[in-house]
Amino acid sequence: MAKIGTLAGYNRVSEVPEDDYLMLENQLGFPLYVVAKEIVNAYRPHLEPLNLTYTQYIVMMALWQYGDLSVKELGQVLRLDSGTLTPLLKKLEAKAFLKRKRSRQDERVVMVTLTDTGKALRDVAVHIPRRLAESSGPIFDVEETRQLRMLLNKLLEAIDNANAKTAENMKG
Repeated sequence: MAKIGTLAGYNRVSEVPEDDYLMLENQLGFPLYVVAKEIVNAYRPHLEPLNLTYTQYIVMMALWQYGDLSVKELGQVLRLDSGTLTPLLKKLEAKAFLKRKRSRQDERVVMVTLTDTGKALRDVAVHIPRRLAESSGPIFDVEETRQLRMLLNKLLEAIDNANAKTAENMKG
């Protein structure tokens, strides 16, 4: 039988046995990974009729929310690098949901603009979050949802700060 681990009961990091850190039950990243994967899977049947993957869907959501964006701005909003974003944009452009064109002010900047087809897709997609919530039943109340988003944003901020510190240390 597998040993079930927990970091509960420890008051200081120095008290935790080193081997306990390698237990799945003690990893914060593991349940976040599984939840993210399952959320993407839950969206799949709602997105397939729209001919969208989840990642394409969040690109469209960003454009519906913010309007025209440069590729760089879109990458910042979605936290995607250009190596991931460019193929997504090519596929969405092939589906006639958006257009990419060079900025008139600065030809180095590529702007992303929704087509009429892409704009019209919003009217269908707007129902997806509610349908998903209805199909899964109540999980969190409004306050729990707010708290979870707050904690996830706090985690993202801590990760960003740690990454910035690491990048700074590597420079000097």
